[in-house]
Amino acid sequence: MTAQLDRSSPAEPPVPAPSPTPRDRLASVARYDVPASLVVFLVAVPLSIGIAVASGAPVMAGLIAAVIGGILAGALGGSPLQVSGPAAGLTVVVAELVNQFGWRITCLITVFAGVLQVVLGLSRIARQALAISPVVVHAMLAGIGITIALQQIHVLLGGESRSSAVANITSLPSSILNAEAAPVAIGGVVVALMLLWPRITGPLGKVPGPLVAVVAGTGLSLAFSMNVERIDLPGNLIEAVELPAFPDGQWAAFATGVLTIALIASVESLLSAVAIDKMHSGRRTNFDRELMGQGAANMVSGVAGGLPVTGVIVRSATNVRSGARSPASAVLHGVWVLIFSVLFIGVVELVPYAALAGLLVMIGVQLVKLADIRSATRTGDVVVYAATVVGVVTLNLLEGVLIGLAISVLLVLRRVLWARVRAEQLTEDSWRVVVEGSLSFLSLPRLTRVLQSVPAGRSVTIELTVDFLDHAVYDALHEWTKQYEATGGTVVVDEVGAVDMASATAGPPRRMPHMLSARTFMPWSQWQTVDSHSGPFTADAVTPAALRPVLAGVEEYHRRSASSMRPHLEKLSEFQDPDTFFLSCVDSRVLPNTITSAGPGDLFTVRNMGNLIPVGDPDTSLEAALEYGVNTLAISSVVVCGHSGCGAMRGLLADAHDADGVVGEWLSHGRASLSAFRSGHPVARDAAELGFSEIDQLAMVNVAVQLQTLSRHAVVGKAVAEGRLEVVGLFFDIPTARVVLVDAASVTELDQEQAQN
Repeated sequence: MTAQLDRSSPAEPPVPAPSPTPRDRLASVARYDVPASLVVFLVAVPLSIGIAVASGAPVMAGLIAAVIGGILAGALGGSPLQVSGPAAGLTVVVAELVNQFGWRITCLITVFAGVLQVVLGLSRIARQALAISPVVVHAMLAGIGITIALQQIHVLLGGESRSSAVANITSLPSSILNAEAAPVAIGGVVVALMLLWPRITGPLGKVPGPLVAVVAGTGLSLAFSMNVERIDLPGNLIEAVELPAFPDGQWAAFATGVLTIALIASVESLLSAVAIDKMHSGRRTNFDRELMGQGAANMVSGVAGGLPVTGVIVRSATNVRSGARSPASAVLHGVWVLIFSVLFIGVVELVPYAALAGLLVMIGVQLVKLADIRSATRTGDVVVYAATVVGVVTLNLLEGVLIGLAISVLLVLRRVLWARVRAEQLTEDSWRVVVEGSLSFLSLPRLTRVLQSVPAGRSVTIELTVDFLDHAVYDALHEWTKQYEATGGTVVVDEVGAVDMASATAGPPRRMPHMLSARTFMPWSQWQTVDSHSGPFTADAVTPAALRPVLAGVEEYHRRSASSMRPHLEKLSEFQDPDTFFLSCVDSRVLPNTITSAGPGDLFTVRNMGNLIPVGDPDTSLEAALEYGVNTLAISSVVVCGHSGCGAMRGLLADAHDADGVVGEWLSHGRASLSAFRSGHPVARDAAELGFSEIDQLAMVNVAVQLQTLSRHAVVGKAVAEGRLEVVGLFFDIPTARVVLVDAASVTELDQEQAQN
């Protein structure tokens, strides 16, 4: 629900803020971006090393990717606060490519994946990547997380990871039995700190947990001189630069690797950018530019011997929470990683693999988010989630994602293209079959099964509330109707949706929007805002504020309903032929067309305070409308409709009809109704038994009295006596949105069966 409409005078247009000067920007970078970049740098170093180890790549490849991703993607990308680098989401894919092609050819795959990303960005189709169902992406990351955790748990126990997730699962009992104390102790400390650190408050809690955990695990191994395997580097970052190489054959697998890296890196980067945009109120992401920036970073990273680069949600979220204001933070974080990798590489060689294993186990576990599972369960996508996870873990990432996408597409087809069909018995001899949604040949099995469940020889109404109906359905309904009526039953097809049966034979089937906007039944205050007034009238500052609600409503009608109304109104352009004269109160909550499901041309409506028919001193306007409706338009019925909480009835009870002024003069026409109520009118007793308040009881008695007045009316009474006209009373109960029937002596509730009959 949007904010309520501000009906005050229009505010002055906002004055645009002056553009910051270079000095202002430099001051902002120094105050906000430099501190944030240092925090992100401390998070990035252990994660980059750990991801390289999990990917089977050289350790320095992770730091190279962190440097290039931070500097190049940060400078060229379109997301102001996203931080890029090696991502856990690609570890499984990279590990498979390294195992199949070797490291240098994998670097070339990264280069071509970057080229493809740049092409996609130039094609301006970056947003199309967001068409992939988020549940598939979440499940993909969960599957990757489970795979990483299963790999690294063996390293944490002092053993070696196996080649597949299934092998890692089956060999886990053996690794547990043969676990070594030192790696378990180091990894256990890392896991414990990763779990506990988010609960630390104060200045100490601002230190990145991954850094604290790896430093603590390394410190423990050095303090007790543990004999554990540590990271072994061939040199510093510059010496580790390794040029890519071309493969000797296997070009199809090479192309598949390029496509896989490009698509996964693009989707992960774009989804991360969307998530980061929700965390700040600054400039929004330019998705095409972001994709080109990511592609440029991958091209350079591949040439330099680095891992594939993506936008990383962990680093980006840390960047936002640390107060970053511009891309300078991401660029500076890459600079700090570069300085560290050149000057302090000896520090990295002190880190035991068990500490990185503990870090990676926690990273893997954290990729499986309970919130995503709960969301998938709540939205009915848990099958997609589970199938994707199982596919990624047991097969490979690409096949698992394809399985998830296929199942999600099938679910969409089922939800969008399959109609909801149900049959319900109204009385002993009447049934109703309700069909809602899009009715295509895909729904024929269920439709025919429901139709066959209706007993023979009954009166059946098929209610079609559909926005799509094809020829196959038309044939099936037509054939069933013919056979059912041949056995003694009757069938009425009630076409209440946007598409009718005849359209199925007039041409190719088309989906038609429903005639009414959802706002048809919503008060202005629930959807109109000052910002929404952007049409030709409401955007005009000269237009008085008091007129803006109605003009905004007219604009909404033109946008959403006029085109659907036009065919019906064209038929009524020269004449009107209403069926019913409808007298109701002026109360704004009473909607005659809504509560009677009437369209243009159905009701000849007159409204006055208290739905009164003056006697003795007749109201000229009402009398003219009655005479014109009965004698000229030949209406078939007259309805008097009262309602709950009526102000006129409240005024009668308070003796306002004796007050001076026009309102008191008009309410004096209700004295007969008040007298009948106080005399114990049978309608009042019925209303009291149904639980209605005193005001509502009087409103129903008032309807009954107006019906008696109409029976004596010169025009209406004569038409009733001649059988040309019927007179009926209704009462609209606003809190329950229900309508009850009122006659001269009783009140009757209208349930579904009575309304149907």
